[in-house]
Amino acid sequence: MTDETGGRGNLAPLSLHVPEPKFRPGDAVDYADFDRGEAGLMPRPDIAAAPATMRDLSYGLIRVLDDEGRATGAWDPRLTPDKLTAMLRHMALTRAYDERMYRAQRQGKTSFYMKCTGEEATCIAAAHAMDREDMVFPSYRQQGVLIARDWPLVDMMCQVYSNAGDRLKGRQMPIMYSSRAAAFFSISGNLATQYPQAVGYAMASAAKGDNKIASAWCGEGSTAEGDFHSALTFASVYRAPVILNVVNNQWAISSFSGFAGAEATTFAARAVGYGIAGLRVDGNDALAVYAATEWAADRARGNHGPTLIEHFTYRAEGHSTSDDPTKYRSAEEQGTWPLGDPIVRLKQHLIALGAWDDERHAAMDREVAEEVRAAGKEAEKQGILGDGMHQPFSTMFEDVFEEMPWHLKEQSQQMFDERKAAGI
Repeated sequence: MTDETGGRGNLAPLSLHVPEPKFRPGDAVDYADFDRGEAGLMPRPDIAAAPATMRDLSYGLIRVLDDEGRATGAWDPRLTPDKLTAMLRHMALTRAYDERMYRAQRQGKTSFYMKCTGEEATCIAAAHAMDREDMVFPSYRQQGVLIARDWPLVDMMCQVYSNAGDRLKGRQMPIMYSSRAAAFFSISGNLATQYPQAVGYAMASAAKGDNKIASAWCGEGSTAEGDFHSALTFASVYRAPVILNVVNNQWAISSFSGFAGAEATTFAARAVGYGIAGLRVDGNDALAVYAATEWAADRARGNHGPTLIEHFTYRAEGHSTSDDPTKYRSAEEQGTWPLGDPIVRLKQHLIALGAWDDERHAAMDREVAEEVRAAGKEAEKQGILGDGMHQPFSTMFEDVFEEMPWHLKEQSQQMFDERKAAGI
């Protein structure tokens, strides 16, 4: 009812809700109310099931490993010890690589680096579940995909250093790898651009009658980008053979997941509105990630449509070397995260199978550390940041057009003439 002035004087004024994280710097952390659900309880539908019949999978949490490291339930992929050990080694190698490159940045050998500590399973287990030829469209924390595909560490390090061995000729920001041979699309610093690119690739693959699918990753914050929603529209309409991964690691560079909508619903629930399959997975459970990705890949290859997978995980380190997470979150969060560490959990599972032990694990850690150290020395022979120009000046005019147009030829010649006149 309105009053004589036309207003609603009997109602309280409107108020704006501003999301607030549970824990701030200095706070004690208590995850007692965190509902993980039980391992093995979530049903595994047929790959051809209609999305409407699997709505609950967007709100629960698919878990395979229980607290004792045992695999249980319908989502258990029943992997061999050799396969599990290969995933474990790739995860350990990725963590060792991250540690060395982080130190390199702190030593001034490169300008920037981003680690994926605590999130290794979200890309490595997924890569193991896909075919080597399937095209991946990564964000900037999926270096583990390249490592899982046995791409040379030296090549990756040269890209970070932008040195003489950098195939990208210093044109990309450090950690923004690209490899056609590894079916690894160029990383972009513009958030979520890889989503419509992945959907477009998948649509083209289907239109050609190919058998390669696509997979893309983004962070939970990027689900607020327009490109994310455009991609889901096209994926839904054309039933593109694509896997769309959302790595919900709880934090953007300084804001928590609530600002991207985590207080209202899950990120997997984005799938419900678009009428596509949605899975919410324990991102620190390598077996669950593998099983979900394998299911989604089989679904895509069977022409049953796309799948959106939310990997519920935690960013254990800073957003990048430019970030200090102690300024905006409690230091206790990492150690008390209720889903644990993906490497520790996979190790525990292998030990429970009788296929692993602490001695072999320690030996593996020494082995991967030495592999990374040797690769680092080899890469640094080709240069690091600040010790000279690593690429010829002529390369700034190359690789833009298939055939260099006349105006670039003129500019290139002018540059050579001026440098010659200056005695350079």
